[in-house]
Amino acid sequence: MSTRRIVAALVRHGDYHQPDQVPSAQLPHPLTERGVEQATALGQALRDQCDALGLTLDPVIDCSTLLRASQTASLAAGVLHRLDSAQKFSIAEFPELGERSVGAGANLTVTAIAQAIEADPRYPALPDGWKAHPRFRLPLPGAESLMMAGARVAAHVEQRAHELRATSGPSVLKIFISHGGALRHAAVCMGALALDEVPGLSMHHCGHVLIEHVPDADGGPGRWQKVGGAWKIRPATKAAD
Repeated sequence: MSTRRIVAALVRHGDYHQPDQVPSAQLPHPLTERGVEQATALGQALRDQCDALGLTLDPVIDCSTLLRASQTASLAAGVLHRLDSAQKFSIAEFPELGERSVGAGANLTVTAIAQAIEADPRYPALPDGWKAHPRFRLPLPGAESLMMAGARVAAHVEQRAHELRATSGPSVLKIFISHGGALRHAAVCMGALALDEVPGLSMHHCGHVLIEHVPDADGGPGRWQKVGGAWKIRPATKAAD
């Protein structure tokens, strides 16, 4: 069996223009000036992590199709190319890496979503803390739970890791730029984070967590484990992002 190491960098996008009280979900808005700075610094941070672990950066950065993720990926790729002019970095966008969808409630405020549900006689009022509940899905067309979004992101990461394992080459760091809630729950789905830990964690904008796939000695499916980066510790009273 190949001893090639596969490490996934789970990266949250940079700060962006999010309207007040609107779930991030499928918002189309761009990075703020601060977000541009964060994304630019991200390239150097990932290069440093790669060197510290003795890895080679995969030249394709996978990201969500949402603008804030695409911009983050493009800015980081530009910095990485300047740091290593012999290597050309590109980005590949995937809807599978998008944030948890609120479906027909997209771009509404939390209050407006609650009012829409209350006005529909088919549904009970939304439970307290619904945004943070891992398995709650809004009763709206196209809506997902956090765990559904996490499973979608995890499937993409694992498929890309499988493709890398099937080829020869040096040990590699593969970058995935996605969204905080989806990434945390993807880590749960991949066994790299316990579900009961998630309420106390978040991710800084352009923060990253590195997880490595460790194959089983007997040829089994292996497991994922955290090998670098850091989750953000969330204040106990703050809702999910």
